[in-house]
Amino acid sequence: MSRRRQIYEGKAKILYEGPEPGTLIQYFKDDATAFNAQKKGTISGKGVLNNRISEHVFTLLGTIGVPTHFIRRLNMREQLIRQVEIIPIEVVVRNVAAGSLSKRLGIEEGTQLPRTIIEYYYKDDALGDPLIADEHIACFGWASQEEMNDIADMAVRVNDFLCGLFAAIGIRLVDFKLEFGRIWENDYARVILADEISPDGCRLWDMTTNEKLDKDRFRRDLGGEAEAYQEVARRLGLLPEGENSVLDLDQHRAKRGK
Repeated sequence: MSRRRQIYEGKAKILYEGPEPGTLIQYFKDDATAFNAQKKGTISGKGVLNNRISEHVFTLLGTIGVPTHFIRRLNMREQLIRQVEIIPIEVVVRNVAAGSLSKRLGIEEGTQLPRTIIEYYYKDDALGDPLIADEHIACFGWASQEEMNDIADMAVRVNDFLCGLFAAIGIRLVDFKLEFGRIWENDYARVILADEISPDGCRLWDMTTNEKLDKDRFRRDLGGEAEAYQEVARRLGLLPEGENSVLDLDQHRAKRGK
């Protein structure tokens, strides 16, 4: 079977032409980057884990009425998604002070915020994804006010749901990144959730020990990245009992042709 035409390659995923109009195949890589790709490396099996975790989360979000680009998982590293026009804004939802928020405002990392904060960043690697305000979005036409209202509403719903989902398995949802896209129905555009939700774009801390179970282990040279991602998948019930390595799972499924 010949490989489908590549549409786009990002830092963590590759998009290929889908089998039907309006669809794409999203392939999850093991590549890891940090600090706007200034630091690069590989987390063995990350693509397999992120595919499974993102599939699980997007499926659950669909059951509570959050519209997403996810259609179905195709295999261990690929999923079928709706093709969207990506809105060039990264939406960051923060529940606990960490990362750039702590550095910008001098708030000790781990401080519970009095209320959830939603921040917007302009998607441009060359500029370092700068923090932007609603006025910038309106001025440059990156999204309409109606679209931003929908995005904010969905971000709050996703946060409420994920906080409960992770708390139930002993994980504190510190913050996370969302991306949204437009799908066109005749002349009408609708905003839906796109990209992925995985330990690549979330800060996930063990509620008891505060151990980091996300890409901060790579950013900060803490080691144990693959084990941390596996732990998240295991707690979500996505790794079979007794499965020690997601690579073993990947290779086992590959032999079976799945």
